[in-house]
Amino acid sequence: MPHLDLLAGQFLDYLVVEKGLSEKTIASYRTDLSQYFLHLRSNGVKNVSAEDMPLIIGHLSEMEKTSLSPRSRARHLAALRGFYRFLVQEEVLAEDPSRRVDLPKIGLKLPDVLSIEEVERLLAMPDTTDSVGARNAAMLEVLYGAGLRVSELVTLKRHDVNTEACFLKVMGKGASERIVPVGSHAKARLEFYLGTARPLLLKGRESAHLFVARAGKPLTRQGFWKILKKYAEHSGIRKQITPHSLRHAFASHLLEGGADLRSIQMMLGHADISSTQIYTHVARKHLQEIHEKYHPRG
Repeated sequence: MPHLDLLAGQFLDYLVVEKGLSEKTIASYRTDLSQYFLHLRSNGVKNVSAEDMPLIIGHLSEMEKTSLSPRSRARHLAALRGFYRFLVQEEVLAEDPSRRVDLPKIGLKLPDVLSIEEVERLLAMPDTTDSVGARNAAMLEVLYGAGLRVSELVTLKRHDVNTEACFLKVMGKGASERIVPVGSHAKARLEFYLGTARPLLLKGRESAHLFVARAGKPLTRQGFWKILKKYAEHSGIRKQITPHSLRHAFASHLLEGGADLRSIQMMLGHADISSTQIYTHVARKHLQEIHEKYHPRG
């Protein structure tokens, strides 16, 4: 099994690229994991395992004795839960030992959702007269238009796309496959990319991957994150933008437009609808703003 610090580094990279967490949150997670690793080592434990539940509970009990607030302990447990879930997802562990440890309910933190106007500004940034720009434009449109995770976006294969029927076949978490529709804008960008830009990028090479770099290799999550960061800086949008921001925007804009929660759950690939329900809070805030603006008693 890889060293604890190596596993922690991989997990923190995942939080940056896949989850789009802020630098402050990443620093907190790093501190939480370091404290937990000290607890493991003080108990003579060198590696994590699926049998770590007593160690997790013991560590949280020690933290309680230091008069740490319930909110801080809950955040700490959230970091450990995320870490263990990541290890299961990466097949380092067969089971998550933190899943039966209670997490105090301290309220939901709503994602900072991009407006439709902000998304449109971002999607307009790539120069589509260039083959790389055309590829980037297609990637942005698909990410927002289908609500994909960035890992799902960069692992799409050429045969996963059906532009005629306007859908994508997406391989999600836990090897779960789902069909996601794409709209007219994403279809147009994809058709242009496939017909013009992709052959230029491949230069006669063959590739099963949908989105390719100049050498014909698939674009990585980190590579796409750098591209998005550049466009975000040039777009003039002041909100923090990550690949996950467009997934949040996809779900929130659908809900605000009248889509039902179950349909959004299916398109996002959430196994549990409770993961999707956070967007009802975003929509509720939007409705409240509409009421205050337009209702005579608002």
